[in-house]
Amino acid sequence: MKVLAIGNSFSQDATRYLHQIAQADDFDLKVVNLDIGGCSLERHHENMTYDKRDYSLELNGKATGLYVSIREALLSDSWDFVTLQQVSHLSFDYSTYQPYLTELSDHVRKYAPGATQLIHQTWAYAEGSERLASVGYKSQRGMFKDLKRAYDKAAQSIGARLIPSGEAMQKLTECGIGMVHRDGFHAGLGLARYMLGAVWYECLTGRSIENNSFRELDEYASEEEIAIAKRCAHEAVMEYSNKLI
Repeated sequence: MKVLAIGNSFSQDATRYLHQIAQADDFDLKVVNLDIGGCSLERHHENMTYDKRDYSLELNGKATGLYVSIREALLSDSWDFVTLQQVSHLSFDYSTYQPYLTELSDHVRKYAPGATQLIHQTWAYAEGSERLASVGYKSQRGMFKDLKRAYDKAAQSIGARLIPSGEAMQKLTECGIGMVHRDGFHAGLGLARYMLGAVWYECLTGRSIENNSFRELDEYASEEEIAIAKRCAHEAVMEYSNKLI
């Protein structure tokens, strides 16, 4: 299976362990992330329009040092899935998605016609964080409610399924796990990134994360925490499974 994420640091978080999770399950999965920190759909659209080679290409969770355009990445392999997403600080405002999302989707369809397109649902900022206040929210739940609505509409607009990373992050946060966000908005380097990888793995492959043995995280997580993360990932995927919003 081959997966291309057109994203930013949030798709970097989500794909850090995806290849390794698949490897532990004897499943052949290649994942490429196109990374520009803080990249919005509007900027992706501009990069697409001018064929800018501004994306750092990450292969199987690691930087390669290569820079490519969206078109080059789409033509570089035969992709099974291509993911699109909005930047987190605009994720709750659907008016910022269009017309960029639809035109990006058309571009993907032109250069990777065999790929299934998915929308990567990003997540809300940490409760009480400066980041949360900076986008006008007093509660994490409020931000998540609005971004969930916007992503649902985005998925409907291009006929795509959602990868429910935001839903899973919300579940993990509400379990009382400390430091789900490493800086108020990005995912923690260990458990949270692992859980995001589990969400993507189950969503993309249809395989269960339950007995997956991968544990080589960049930050330590206990077996109890990993079990909670697996449960949150699985519950989120089941809630969104085969659901075209």
